[in-house]
Amino acid sequence: MLMRSIAWSSLKAWGVRLMKTKGRRRRAVVAVARKIAVVLHRMWVDGADFRRGSEAAA
Repeated sequence: MLMRSIAWSSLKAWGVRLMKTKGRRRRAVVAVARKIAVVLHRMWVDGADFRRGSEAAA
């Protein structure tokens, strides 16, 4: 998502910021992958649909 996706999202922006502050691309890639995995796991457990945007955080 960090390297292959052209479109910007809040998750990609978070990963790029992390990459700049920590200085390691691999660490940022793993952090973004983990964040996606956590969201997917919660969706699976709750049976919820994906809601994009600030509503999903609330």
